[in-house]
Amino acid sequence: MKSDSKLKGLLYRVARVVPDRWFIALKFRKNFGRWPNLRSPKTFNEKLNWLKLHDRKPLYTTMVDKYEAKRYVASIIGEEYIIPTLGVWDRAEDIDFDLLPDKFVLKATHDSGRVVICRDKGKLNRTQAVADMRESLKRDFYAVTREWPYKNVKPRIIAEALLEADGGALPADFKVHNFNGVPEVILVCRDRFGESGLTEDFYDVNWKRLDVRRPGHPNAAEVEPCPAELHEMLDLSRKLSAGYPFMRTDFYTVGGRLYFGEITLYPASGSVRFVPDEFDWILGDRLDIKL
Repeated sequence: MKSDSKLKGLLYRVARVVPDRWFIALKFRKNFGRWPNLRSPKTFNEKLNWLKLHDRKPLYTTMVDKYEAKRYVASIIGEEYIIPTLGVWDRAEDIDFDLLPDKFVLKATHDSGRVVICRDKGKLNRTQAVADMRESLKRDFYAVTREWPYKNVKPRIIAEALLEADGGALPADFKVHNFNGVPEVILVCRDRFGESGLTEDFYDVNWKRLDVRRPGHPNAAEVEPCPAELHEMLDLSRKLSAGYPFMRTDFYTVGGRLYFGEITLYPASGSVRFVPDEFDWILGDRLDIKL
C-alpha cells in the first residue's frame, strides 16, 4: 500500500513538470486519436481545453471547491438551495463519525468521482471509509487533468446530508450545460452508484430527448419525466453562469425542492466523446470563447 502511494506521488510530481499545453495536447490525442486545434478551436472539447489554458479567473478556484462553492452559490441564488454541510476536516483520520447522522455523504473538496455514501451509520465500515477519503486527499486532480482551478483548492473532507428520492433511491442528477450564460442542454444521470448501472440522457430546454449518448453510458429505457422544477432550474442556471463562456450547473430534485450539486467548468476534463461525433461540433458552435 505504501509503495503504491509513493508511486502515485512520484507520477503526480512528474506530471506537473510537463507544461500544461503539452499535457493537454497529448491527452487529447490519446482520447480522440488526433491532435487538438488549440489555435482556432472548433469543437466543444477543443474549446474546453482552450479555456483551460486561456481563461483563468481566480474565482474559478472557489467555484470548483466543494466546500467554498456552497457559500459562493448561496450568495447568488440563496441558502435554501444548498445541501446542508455536516462537517469538514483537514485529515481523514479526524472525521467525527459520532457527530454525524445515520445517513450522510463523504467526499474530498478537491477531487472528483470518489464518494462514500452512508445509508446506515451502524453498518458503515469506518476503517474503509477513512481509507477511501485518505486516498482521495492524496489525489492531485490538477496534475492528471490540467484543470488549473483545482491547483489551489485546499484538500479537505466534507460531510453533507444524503439526499434520497422516493423509496430511498438516490435522486437523478440534472446537469445543465450553459453556453455564454444561456442554458442549452441538460444531461440527466441516473443510478450512478446503483446496481443497474449509470444511464445518461441528453435533453434540450424544452425537454425533448436528444438522439445523443456518450460511449459506455447507455440511455435509459424510458424518457425521464420532465421535472416540475425545470423552469426554476434553468433560471438559477442563468444566474450562476451569466458572464462566463461555459458552465455546467448540477441540480437534484427531492420532494418538490431543488438542490444545487456543483459547478463544472470542463466536463470529463474536455474529453467528452459523443455518439454521434457531430454533437461535439454542434456544441462547439454554441460556445463563444471570446466572451
